[in-house]
Amino acid sequence: MESESNLTGKLLIAMPSMQDPRFEHSVILICSHSDEGAMGLVVNRPLPDLDFSDLLNQLGIDTGMDTRPIPIGSGGPVEPGRGFVLHHVKQGGDDAEGTMRIGEDLAMTTTRDILEDFARGAGPQPAVLALGYAGWGPGQLDDEIRDNGWLTAERGDEIIFGADHSGKWVAALRRMGIDPLLLSPSAGHA
Repeated sequence: MESESNLTGKLLIAMPSMQDPRFEHSVILICSHSDEGAMGLVVNRPLPDLDFSDLLNQLGIDTGMDTRPIPIGSGGPVEPGRGFVLHHVKQGGDDAEGTMRIGEDLAMTTTRDILEDFARGAGPQPAVLALGYAGWGPGQLDDEIRDNGWLTAERGDEIIFGADHSGKWVAALRRMGIDPLLLSPSAGHA
């Protein structure tokens, strides 16, 4: 089934009826969406027990006084050992190897180089590191949206990069003008 619209750069907000506990009350930035499937990163599941400096040390990246830590979260259940850095980029700028544009000013980088930049006190800001990702096969995400599993919304940097992870789901709904208390957990079709 052909994708109804390209959701790259949009947010997915889990409906209260979401049956999969891995995605309950989740907010996901869609990084890629095409007829071949979709890939996104959950932006409201922090990993507070994982320290950025410890992660760099595990990867053999020297840390020092200049190391600029970035928040680490669970990006989804697929390949949880793989890291993805979401960050701002300059509009019209050149992209480094391993960087995929998600919009004019947002990108995802998967190379070790960006982590080395943060270890040296550099690296783009704001930024977050997600371990793992959420993935959908061809037409699967579109079906889940039609079945009222997800709402779609425009992205907001305060949702993606904000520190209030427990409040992101409610904040994303309120940005759409929706009171979370009024959402029904059961689906319906007109």
